[in-house]
Amino acid sequence: MARRFPLAGLLRLRHAEQDRAAAALATANERVRDAADARIAARRSLADVEGTQPIQDAATLSAVAAARAATRGMLEELDAVVRSRRSDADQAQDSYNGARRSALGLEKLEAQHVEQQTAEDLRTEQNALDEIAARRRAEGGAR
Repeated sequence: MARRFPLAGLLRLRHAEQDRAAAALATANERVRDAADARIAARRSLADVEGTQPIQDAATLSAVAAARAATRGMLEELDAVVRSRRSDADQAQDSYNGARRSALGLEKLEAQHVEQQTAEDLRTEQNALDEIAARRRAEGGAR
């Protein structure tokens, strides 16, 4: 009878940690995409402001300048958000890689355990077959 892998509980824990790290990584990557999308939208907004109709008075010029300055400020803030979220995503990737490495080591041990148990089971079965064959030979020779 094959013995159960003695570290099965720890392997389940490592897989759970890996799943949590994968979820955190997916969330971090989604936040990076959201920030990048917001940045693209802000760039489009800046392009729209720059492509407005001709300026005919000082009030319009002041309004366009204020809009450009506000949009550029927003772009700078979004750049900082993208960098921050990219850093968070990199940390999440590192956490996932570490969790995967921990699980992988145990998975290799489990595969080795299964291989050893299979070999032991096959040896036991072969010994039983050899014993049966030896008995039949002995019974056949005794007649």
